[in-house]
Amino acid sequence: MFKTHLKIAWRNLKKNPLFSLINILGLSTGLASAFLIFFWVSDEVKVDSFHVNDPNLYQVMMKSEENGISRVLDGTQGPLAEAMEKDLPEVEHAITVMDLEKFGQGITFRNDGNNFKTGGLFASKSFFNAFTFPLIRGTASQVLADKDAIVISESFAVKLFGSVEGAMNSQMVYTMFGKEQHAKVTGVFKDTPNNSTMKFSFVATKKKFLEDIWTNGLLWINTGPSTYLLLKPNVDIAAFNSKIERFIDKYDEYNTFSLFTRKFSDTYLKGNYENGVQSGGRITYVKLFSFVALLVLLIACINFMNLSTARVSRRFKEIGIKKTVGGTKGNLVAQFLTESVLITFLSLVLAIMIVILLIPVFNFITGKELGIHLIFENGWILLTATLLTGLLSGSYPAFYLSAFSPMASLKGKFQSKGSELLARKGLVVFQFMASLVLIISVLIVSDQINFALTKPLGYQKENMVQINLEGKAYENATLLFDEIENIEGVEHVGGISETLISEDGGSSTYGIDWPGKAENLEIDFVLRRVDENLIQTLNIEMAEGDTFTEELGSPESYLVVNEEAIRLMGIKDPIGKKIKLWGEDKTILGVMKNFHTASVIMPISPVVFRYAQKNMSLAMVRMAPGNEVATIEKIKQAYMSYNPGYNFNFTFQDQAFNAQYLSVIRILSLSRYFAFLAIFISCLGLFGLAAFNTEIRIKEIGIRKVLGSTSFGIMKLLSSDFLKLIGLSILLASPIAWYLMNNWLLQFEYRINMGWWAFMVSGILTITIAMITISLQAIKAANANPVKSLRTE
Repeated sequence: MFKTHLKIAWRNLKKNPLFSLINILGLSTGLASAFLIFFWVSDEVKVDSFHVNDPNLYQVMMKSEENGISRVLDGTQGPLAEAMEKDLPEVEHAITVMDLEKFGQGITFRNDGNNFKTGGLFASKSFFNAFTFPLIRGTASQVLADKDAIVISESFAVKLFGSVEGAMNSQMVYTMFGKEQHAKVTGVFKDTPNNSTMKFSFVATKKKFLEDIWTNGLLWINTGPSTYLLLKPNVDIAAFNSKIERFIDKYDEYNTFSLFTRKFSDTYLKGNYENGVQSGGRITYVKLFSFVALLVLLIACINFMNLSTARVSRRFKEIGIKKTVGGTKGNLVAQFLTESVLITFLSLVLAIMIVILLIPVFNFITGKELGIHLIFENGWILLTATLLTGLLSGSYPAFYLSAFSPMASLKGKFQSKGSELLARKGLVVFQFMASLVLIISVLIVSDQINFALTKPLGYQKENMVQINLEGKAYENATLLFDEIENIEGVEHVGGISETLISEDGGSSTYGIDWPGKAENLEIDFVLRRVDENLIQTLNIEMAEGDTFTEELGSPESYLVVNEEAIRLMGIKDPIGKKIKLWGEDKTILGVMKNFHTASVIMPISPVVFRYAQKNMSLAMVRMAPGNEVATIEKIKQAYMSYNPGYNFNFTFQDQAFNAQYLSVIRILSLSRYFAFLAIFISCLGLFGLAAFNTEIRIKEIGIRKVLGSTSFGIMKLLSSDFLKLIGLSILLASPIAWYLMNNWLLQFEYRINMGWWAFMVSGILTITIAMITISLQAIKAANANPVKSLRTE
């Protein structure tokens, strides 16, 4: 029986090539879109979940109350991990990890006269026991046992020593904060996978970092490193979080932080917090695109349903004869479902070809490393999805067509019921409504991103280059700055301890006190060391007071703060007022106008600048516009001459700022493509319905033309009903899109006001595309010879 159904399905497919092609194109596009999104979602949810200990691997988070708002931090105290492992029986391993790239710091390694700058970690001895970063050489429990041990990645070993074997037990020299450090290679690990949020080329020891490099990290009053816990099996997380909430009080009587744990593999998708509660994050986009995939596929299924039910009159006699000779309703349902499944599996072949062609482009847009192997690894999932799509798209036509009485079918006496026409029109409205919501959303997201990228930051980012300072340039860059400032094309040079742009603010402190400060008030101030030229170099405007100058005599005793810092401290007439930084008296020298240190998602942070002349990590160079390439080349020559043996590493400030929006920009790019696909599939269905509508009204059109109707009148006749449906789609889509986008915009501290233009542009665009689609058939019908039309039958 199945073989017979298959033969009939194939014949019907060949008998109606136009409608078969429309269905296959629509379904293959829908399937290809769904498959690509499925691969992307699968990769997203697998980030950081590859660790063997994933079920029991947690990160310790800190919560503080700041100015009435609960703030969540991932930076903890240096001694915390050791104390938790000692005091808490539920903890198998507690690991301290210091990732210097969070603070814009890299480390330069020297080997045979060559310098290599890279990012890495300083971690506890049990790092490789807790995390699954496979070792090629060395034992997990021993590679970080010695204070001067270092474990490097496979690619870094090859780059420095030519081979993994050559790297083992080799001595390494690196410079950090202007000081030369030595280490011995005790292990080599495989390069970190693409689905890991931890990216590093080496792991050195926590002991080395806290005892030789950052000794202040041993104090409970300072934060920075991350703390991770490998818990023993079957620990009750809720009870454990309750137990550790005030853990730090035991070691710091002035502690204001509370603790809780977050599953490590949740960091990537659920890393956002609002007022102390997990909210949003990338998981929002995972859910959104999962929904979009289903929506695009559903639009393709609707095409099949509409075209199948619309062409019912072409199959009256077939249905009547089959029922007359004993065919049951079940047999007819099976026949029609076989046809839909056959078309869907033919669409699958084309969909796989589309996926193979588009994967490189898709990877470029998303920053992923997906491969065609995913098609084979997920073969059963793809086949199951295709089968379900075939059954869904064929279900309504199958039960609808098989319900006709044999007498009415044989006589060809059939008129569409109002409910059936309403259902078909409703499906068309749904298609275009869904497409319109996507288009409106894309326009508003694009407008918000453009607003974020062009909003004045409060300092100059254009024609500004950020140069990493190492070696002699780090220790004392005064002579280098003087030489750079004399280069033609350079307007100003200033020094700063670390990048001004950081999503979490970078270095910060709670250690600022002022007269009248409330007893339990805790405010985290962004803190930077700057020289006397930095504020002028960045073109930061002063609200009042002065900037640092050497004429002050002892500029180290002064601070320059921004307006937000003054607002939070509640100080009136701040110039000359005394405040304390880590217990030392400081005088407010000047107040800067507010500026952004993070993306516009975040509110303006309170900022404090303190003076320093040496040990600067970065030089900020403002260049005259017009000849930046030549200017940078001259700066490079000056740097290499002043600081031989070190590489010249620089970043454009505007690029560093825009990088904060990379993930949102990628989401926007994906949204644009899928909005286009949705409208494309909808228009395919519209084209098919218009073609069929023209076909069944061919005699009417002929008569109207003979009676004097114009081509324009014919076009109006054929398109008016469809345009009414699209108009209804616009009316329904607009409030839905407004609601969704309004909620999305609430995550931004600074955001656009949704204007009417996005809705109007989307409506006009959709109507234009639909009109073009319908006109392809309407013009053909309007220009046809009425004599030929009337001879038809």
